[in-house]
Amino acid sequence: MRIPASRRTALKAGIGAAVIAAGLVTSLPAFAQDKLTVLLDWFVNPDHAPLYVAQEMGYFREVGLDVDLVAPADPNDPPKLVAAGKADLAISYQPQLQMQAAEGLPLTRIGTLISTPLNTVVVLADGPVKSIKDLKGRKVGYSVGGLEDALLGAMLEKAGLKLSDVSLVNVNFSLSPALLSGQVDAVVGAYRNFELNQMDIEGRPGRAFYPEEEGVPPYDELVVVANRENVADKRLPRFLEALERGTLYLINHPEESWKLFVKANPELDDELNKRAWRDTLPRFAHSPGALDSRRYTRFAEFLKERELIASVPKLADYAVELK
Repeated sequence: MRIPASRRTALKAGIGAAVIAAGLVTSLPAFAQDKLTVLLDWFVNPDHAPLYVAQEMGYFREVGLDVDLVAPADPNDPPKLVAAGKADLAISYQPQLQMQAAEGLPLTRIGTLISTPLNTVVVLADGPVKSIKDLKGRKVGYSVGGLEDALLGAMLEKAGLKLSDVSLVNVNFSLSPALLSGQVDAVVGAYRNFELNQMDIEGRPGRAFYPEEEGVPPYDELVVVANRENVADKRLPRFLEALERGTLYLINHPEESWKLFVKANPELDDELNKRAWRDTLPRFAHSPGALDSRRYTRFAEFLKERELIASVPKLADYAVELK
């Protein structure tokens, strides 16, 4: 997967010109294939599509980058490894970044991969919960405390309820199974592009309630983070340029891009990932380098209000728009 398939044909008459062109390329100043390691936030999935399209189309190579996309053994590690200087970039989450910045980790957002929340509260479509208000007295499953509690709490408050009006059950990462088995009446933390499709495939459709429609400020789900000390690294603008090209190609050519993605990751060529691909497509940031400072500040204030951070960190300390 790391080396894109060559589409060139070498006609005998063109070999000499190709050799000359190769000589010109090698004579260029230090622009030849700089290494760059990008740690993903989780196992490879359609959320990472623009990265793989950029890789397979050769866009990283064309800006002089040899990019290594690495899935982590532990999804908590990537930002910490970047903060420690052991990796160049990581795919992370805006809320996580803001909480880590408030703790003093030297991380900064340089780009956005997915510019809408993916998180939802999900119930069974044919179940008794038709609105957030119907969650009163019911069990809600979650995977990770803290942020999910805050999102759910804000959604409940908009409906006139409190977090204490529901029973929280830690189901680890078995969100759909816990809901389908009746262990809980709802789950928070289910992704709208995955769990809903998984449930539908299993013949038990779900109903989603979206945080950004229920009292939670919108935020970027997936962002690209670097060590704050490295924002002047000349590789980073080139990375974002190639990522933007990959995103635009993906939007313009979704079917061709899907073929590139499963060529690189054949184990993902199944119905669930194909549906997730379709549903994730409109959520990619069309201009990955652009920064909405007001949005970031608003969500940081939400985190402070929910007591997930002690104070709102200075935006310039953890988010930049590279020039």
